[in-house]
Amino acid sequence: MKGFCERAVASKYSSKSLTDNSNSSPPPVCSDPESSDSKFTKASVWSNFVSSALSIFETHSEALPCENKAVLSGSSACEKKAAHAKQNGWTAAVRKAVASGSMRRLQERVLGSSRTGISSSTSDIWLLGVCYRMSQDESSGDADTSGGLARFEQDFSSRILTTYRKGFDAIGESKYTSDVSWGCMLRSSQMLVAQALVFHRLGRSWRKPLQKPFNQEYIEILHFFGDSEASPFSIHNLLLAGKAYNLAAGSWVGPYAMCRTWETLARCKRESTDLEDQQLPMAVYVVSGDEDGERGGAPVLCIEDASRHCFEFSRGQVDWTPILLLVPLVLGLEKVNPRYIPSLRATFMFPQSLGIVGGKPGASTYIIGVQDEKAFFLDPHDVQPVVSIGRNDLEADTSSYHCNIIRHISLDSIDSSLAFGFYCRDKDDFDDFCLRASKLADESNGAPLFTVTQKHNLSKPVSHPEVSVDTDGVQKDESFGLESIGDAEGHSHEDEWQLL
Repeated sequence: MKGFCERAVASKYSSKSLTDNSNSSPPPVCSDPESSDSKFTKASVWSNFVSSALSIFETHSEALPCENKAVLSGSSACEKKAAHAKQNGWTAAVRKAVASGSMRRLQERVLGSSRTGISSSTSDIWLLGVCYRMSQDESSGDADTSGGLARFEQDFSSRILTTYRKGFDAIGESKYTSDVSWGCMLRSSQMLVAQALVFHRLGRSWRKPLQKPFNQEYIEILHFFGDSEASPFSIHNLLLAGKAYNLAAGSWVGPYAMCRTWETLARCKRESTDLEDQQLPMAVYVVSGDEDGERGGAPVLCIEDASRHCFEFSRGQVDWTPILLLVPLVLGLEKVNPRYIPSLRATFMFPQSLGIVGGKPGASTYIIGVQDEKAFFLDPHDVQPVVSIGRNDLEADTSSYHCNIIRHISLDSIDSSLAFGFYCRDKDDFDDFCLRASKLADESNGAPLFTVTQKHNLSKPVSHPEVSVDTDGVQKDESFGLESIGDAEGHSHEDEWQLL
């Protein structure tokens, strides 16, 4: 995943504090309790440390090559040249270490949450359907009574983060005990589904508590995404369910196959569990083109299909249930075509928004908010040791499932192959979503993300890709290829449904 242009927002320091002065809400988890002056001191210490490290080597590497030092004897000149080369090597090594992603992340954690990308604009921030207004005073360093910046940070840091893990039990029959360098799409999709569960069980207004014991529902959600076969939505079980799409440990997967994998996993869990004990208590509907995939045309959300999914999920008991909508699509060749960006940005204003699984080619992230031309995201590429959170462990350490570092990426640099997520709690919520989506399509100047229709022109059942059964009894889809990690750069061309 090297080369992903993550821009953790660089810190700006002024004599004024950015601390929220409002008493209407608790201090955000991600807020640095220290004043901006102390932050400046920390920044200075860090800068001096790095500068000193470099200067040590640079001071001793100023000797000239032996051919320019006529006063030196042959042996001493060669020794000097060798020492010079050695010092240059050390200098290059230090520079490489300082510039590396690990050192950058260490700097972010030392300095705390950085805010330049937020405070440089007074435009509203939309985070999964919630608007945070950035006043002029907040932009200049003064928090007004609304505390928009502080509340945004608290909301951002309350979203569940799933990252690369190391040290878990081997996946299936493979020898993989870590998903480093290949599991970012699985992790990004886990974050989106986890957010759907937070919406369903805790509500959109939920924020991570500052004190233990934690809420039972919150702990159960984290347990569901643990890294073992015992956790229903672990990467172990995702890869097992994704065999129909040739998912395998060590290989990268695209958004379309990822969405279909969640549909398959949800169906398997539903069939093996009583209705009242469903771990994902909602229907899953993958909105795709007319040929049941991205190759067949623009995605079409069919209201009749959604209703049928809900009816099947409830096993015929009710006409409507909560529903998770997954919309995989391709919006250009390599990057998102600019004509789609206004509509893409507008989806974050939907109260049903679950964000976007996407990022740069071969480097998936979970995009959860927008401001102007920036998209805020959670990054799964940090490597953390595996943790085990019991279903009833209300005192568990959950810090590795949250992030207080606010990163952003330019909207026009997002890879065109991505997937949207939406959660509708009931029929009224779904109807509201359809009205918003239809209006957005009408205002898209001929470039809708997807369309909404009451029913198909030709009657067809809810269908799935053509599959065969392998010797292990697992359904296998032979129509979808798999990309090795070395070929991930080319995945945006795999299912394009438009020629732009």
